[in-house]
Amino acid sequence: MSQPRHDLDDLLTLMAVLRDPELGCPWDVKQDWDSIVPHTLEEAYEVADAIERRAWDELPGELGDLLFQVVYYSQFGAEEGRFDFHEVVHVLTAKMLRRHPHVFPDGTLASRRPPGVSAEDIETRQVHSRWESLKAEERAARASDTPPGDTGDSTAASVLDDVPRTLPALSRAAKLSKRAARVGFDWPDARGVLAKIREELDEVEQALAEGDRAHAAEEVGDLLFAVTNLARTLKADPEQCLRATNAKFERRFRHVEAALASAELPLEEAGLAAMERHWQAAKQLDPPVQEPPQGESRP
Repeated sequence: MSQPRHDLDDLLTLMAVLRDPELGCPWDVKQDWDSIVPHTLEEAYEVADAIERRAWDELPGELGDLLFQVVYYSQFGAEEGRFDFHEVVHVLTAKMLRRHPHVFPDGTLASRRPPGVSAEDIETRQVHSRWESLKAEERAARASDTPPGDTGDSTAASVLDDVPRTLPALSRAAKLSKRAARVGFDWPDARGVLAKIREELDEVEQALAEGDRAHAAEEVGDLLFAVTNLARTLKADPEQCLRATNAKFERRFRHVEAALASAELPLEEAGLAAMERHWQAAKQLDPPVQEPPQGESRP
C-alpha cells in the first residue's frame, strides 16, 4: 500500500522540526540568512540546468529543492517574528493580482475579464506599460518606507532600483540595459549596437597596444556589456546564450579528446593543427541551429 502524498503543511512541519534546537538536525539549526544564500543560487541554476537538458524526471526534485529554500527563509522569518510562509504567499498573490488588472479587473481572484474578451484582444504594449507603471509605484513605495537616515545607494528612486546585485553579471547587465531602454535610453536598432561593439573592441585593441592591461580589462567589461545589449535586441537571454555555447564548446572539445585518445596521441603532444582538425570534424556533428532562447518578458 502506497504512502499518502505529502502536502505543503507537511513540508512546513518538517522544516520546523529540522530547526528545533533540541530535536532538530545540527546542520540545519546552525544555518542563518546568509549561509543559505549560496544554496539558493545553486538550486536555481540546477532547475535551469534540468530544464535545458529536458530532464523532466529530475525537475520535480530540483523544483522541490528550490522551494525548500523559500521554506528555509520563511522559517527564519517566523523564528524572528518577522513573517512566515503564509505571509510570503499572501504578499505574492496580492502583488500578482495588482499587476494583472487585465486578468483580474477587480483585483480579486474571483474577478475575470468580461465574456468575449480574450487575452489576445488586449494590446501587449498596454499590458507591459501597466506592468512597468506598477513596478515603478512599488519601487517608490519601498523608497518612501526607507528609515530616516538610511538612503541606500541613492537618495532618489531609480528605474534601476531592485535589480538584484547577486544576479550573474550577464543577467544583471541585460536587466539594467532593459530597464534603461524602457525609458528611451537605447539604440534605434541592432545596427547601433553592432557599431558600439566595434567601438568597444577597438578600445580593447588600443589598450593592449599601449600595454595597459588594466585599461584593457575595463574595456573588455564594456565590450561584454555591449554584446549583452545585442542579445537583448534579438530578444535572447545572454545567460542562456552563453550556457548554450559552453555546452557546445564542451561537446566539441570532448570529441577532440576522444579522437586523439583513439589515435593514442596524448593531448599535450597533439599540437594545435591536429586539435583544430578534430575540432572541425566535431562541428560537422553539431545538431541544426534552433531558435535562440527567448529573453524574459517581465522587467
